[in-house]
Amino acid sequence: MLKDRKNLDEEAVLLLNKGKQGLFRLIFGRTTTVLALLAAQFVLLFVCFYRLRDYTFYGGSMLVGLIVALIVVNRPGNPAAKITWILLIMLFPVFAIPFYLFVDAELGHRFVRARLEEIEEESAPLLHSAPKDSLALKEADPGMAGLASYLQRVGNFPVYRNSGAAYYPIGEEAFEAILAELQRAERFIFLEYFIVDEGYMWGRILKILEQKAAAGVEVRALYDGTCALYKLPYQYPKQLEQLGIQCRMYAPLRPLVSTHYNNRDHRKILVVDGRCAFTGGINLADEYINRTHPHGHWKDVAIRITGEAVRTFTLMFLQMWNAEGRGMEDFTGYLNASGPVDAQGWVLPYGDSPFDGENVAEMVYMDILNRAVKYVHIMTPYLIIDNEMVTALTFAAKRGVDVKLITPGWPDKKTVFALTRSYYRELIAGGVQIYEYTPGFIHAKTFVSDDATAVTGSINLDYRSLYLHFECAALLYRNPVVADIERDFQKTLAECRQITLEDCRKDRLTRRITGFLLRPLAPLM
Repeated sequence: MLKDRKNLDEEAVLLLNKGKQGLFRLIFGRTTTVLALLAAQFVLLFVCFYRLRDYTFYGGSMLVGLIVALIVVNRPGNPAAKITWILLIMLFPVFAIPFYLFVDAELGHRFVRARLEEIEEESAPLLHSAPKDSLALKEADPGMAGLASYLQRVGNFPVYRNSGAAYYPIGEEAFEAILAELQRAERFIFLEYFIVDEGYMWGRILKILEQKAAAGVEVRALYDGTCALYKLPYQYPKQLEQLGIQCRMYAPLRPLVSTHYNNRDHRKILVVDGRCAFTGGINLADEYINRTHPHGHWKDVAIRITGEAVRTFTLMFLQMWNAEGRGMEDFTGYLNASGPVDAQGWVLPYGDSPFDGENVAEMVYMDILNRAVKYVHIMTPYLIIDNEMVTALTFAAKRGVDVKLITPGWPDKKTVFALTRSYYRELIAGGVQIYEYTPGFIHAKTFVSDDATAVTGSINLDYRSLYLHFECAALLYRNPVVADIERDFQKTLAECRQITLEDCRKDRLTRRITGFLLRPLAPLM
């Protein structure tokens, strides 16, 4: 057995070394060229705008700045983001005004927005809630039925009664479950991840994908284009295609300044045969299963969905896969692969898009907070939120709801950690209890409330997840897994230390100053 394990490890190491970039490729490769050209464009724009000031009266620039600021105020959108733009426009009008107009014009992602709208409109009839499931939910809980109705109306996300779930409280357990399901694949495997990084985890998965593709299983992999910056070679999709794996990058970086790059595919979706789907916080990289420890112990979670609810994850993947193509393939055969299972409660998978004008992810979180009676327990790696979310959290606490948040004890990004801590004082003063995970970094994104409702997925409590990224999650109601998520929260809580107002006062001065300075820019980070 040990010999077999050793051979398997050696094969995985050989496999992970395929496409490994050397120092020469890093310095002279496409990624460096793209970054250099993008930087050159930004410098050129800044120089042009700076020189324009010589031909602009300051009074005129202030007048134009005032007009643009009024436009910003009257546009729909997040108030915190408006304040950030107004601050920049009044301080640096010559540079900030053209930049705002460039961002507002949405030149970079208009095609993708139009393309996704077309796909979503054509595929909308393929998913719908069973009337009996919706009626049963309304009888059980009119409030939850209202939330389900909202998700169906704005995003075409049905609620399912005949679907099951399994919760994995640590990345290592999720990884073993993923490997087992991949080995069972017979028809198709769909993967959509924010991060794919060569290493032990991806090496083990890739070996199975290669074997399955050779056996006739349809394998598709979609990952975010930022991986080409520092994780994978730019031509990595072609390398996977040589193994029989269809592969695409979402929004690959090219030497052209574009707003398209600001909206990343942050989803984590794995669908096997339409029989099961995985989501959660876990990416395909070694730190997520604690093979490496860049930030102490890495706490992450995942959930496996079975039954008809898998259809929603399948459709979300296919929509993103087709986003940058033309025409639309027939989704029916993939969606019909998901059959019912005998399970308790309701499962409602959903996604969020930066292009649909709806803050779906934030609305679900706020609905849970506003309807909670006993408790809301949250795990999140980042806490960079707007006034509405601050109000929802503190108002729930002031109503007597036990609101607890677990955040990382070790930062993965020091500036983001400083921003996260800048919210502590206000939340704690409002009755919210905050705990930091002392063994290391917590990357889990979970909400659980009143022993009845839970959410697990890719959605952080920060501006990028709530407003700028493509995200996904599973909402569970009266499902046995809700108890598993709360049990895991309590177990994790035992490894945390509570943060007090005194801790906030004694926090490192440089960290407090960093949070103070970056807070106005939080919506743009």
